[in-house]
Amino acid sequence: MERSLQIRLIDHSVSFGHWSFLRILWEHDGLTQRELSEIAGMSAPTTLAAIRAMESLGYVERKQKSGNRKNVYLYLTDSGKSLKTTLLPLAEEVNALAVQGLSVQEVLIARKVLAKVIENLAMDEQELLHSENRKVPSTRHLARLRLAEEADEV
Repeated sequence: MERSLQIRLIDHSVSFGHWSFLRILWEHDGLTQRELSEIAGMSAPTTLAAIRAMESLGYVERKQKSGNRKNVYLYLTDSGKSLKTTLLPLAEEVNALAVQGLSVQEVLIARKVLAKVIENLAMDEQELLHSENRKVPSTRHLARLRLAEEADEV
């Protein structure tokens, strides 16, 4: 599905990464970068890079609210807002293609199963991240472990 939508978005000069952020801003215009990052489930640097790119494309602008210099808020420009009427039908088209030939009952079952899979993985992630004895190893740490294993093999 992602690839199918990606191909359609490219025809409108929108990357799939920008699509994710635009969708959120269409529903919640005026978020901070941190809020957008959390809702999208993306890292802060990834979000910042996307914001800068979308800003240069004229889709979003950053503004400070009077009396609050700490936070910068993201707002869609008219151009960013107008993309919604063009891009949402593309996503709806991809969704329709994805379930083509399936009965309503089959679609409902598939959605229920996928929702449960997502819920299970989200719960597992939370348990792992909040476990006292468990932390996500850094890439550097994993590389050191791998080098140590390779040295032991020699």
